[in-house]
Amino acid sequence: MTQSIALRKKRFSKLLPILRKHYRNATLPLTYQKPFELFVAVVLSAQSTDKKVNEITPLLFKKYKTLDAFAKAPIAELQKDVSHVLFFRNKARYIKQGAIMLQDSYNGVIPNTMKELLTIPGLARKSANVLLYNLYGITDGIVTDTHMIRFARRFDLTEYKDALRIERDLMAIVPKKEWGTFGFKVSYYGREYGNPRGKKAIIEKDPLLKIYPKAKGYWPS
Repeated sequence: MTQSIALRKKRFSKLLPILRKHYRNATLPLTYQKPFELFVAVVLSAQSTDKKVNEITPLLFKKYKTLDAFAKAPIAELQKDVSHVLFFRNKARYIKQGAIMLQDSYNGVIPNTMKELLTIPGLARKSANVLLYNLYGITDGIVTDTHMIRFARRFDLTEYKDALRIERDLMAIVPKKEWGTFGFKVSYYGREYGNPRGKKAIIEKDPLLKIYPKAKGYWPS
């Protein structure tokens, strides 16, 4: 049975202070120094862990020091350089194509609108939201990754499985001022408690279960 927005808002209002308390210093876990480096990192992070991405980007950014270097990189060589992440062949193509497009269409600058970002190869709403907030402080939506999807479904904040529909449901109950950092908090929570599958010691420590005990035995895939 579909729950009302009012009921979900009420539940979320109790979950949020706990997330704030436990993950007050949560920030984007991807490491980068330049805007184009964040673009590369978010492309690589799709269906790969931030930890794995951070393991390969220091050498990658040392080798490819500019956006132009990525645009001119031989695709076979770039694929080899990112081969430790999942779907590396496609990601290497996205990075090269994206770098070319950023140079040709945006003068080498990461655009600051969702509409423009979604034209760039390798970027979907999740990645675009990461770029907008971390580069420009713009909140156009909520980063809806695997951790966020599990969180929203575990705590009955949505009835959907599709990331776009889940994001829309969350945008209806999460105050906009929280959109930018909310994803960080959920990501850290997800790593700690999000999918222990039977690890009782971890489950019993979950600080959110006192708000919604029903989530205790529910581990959405």
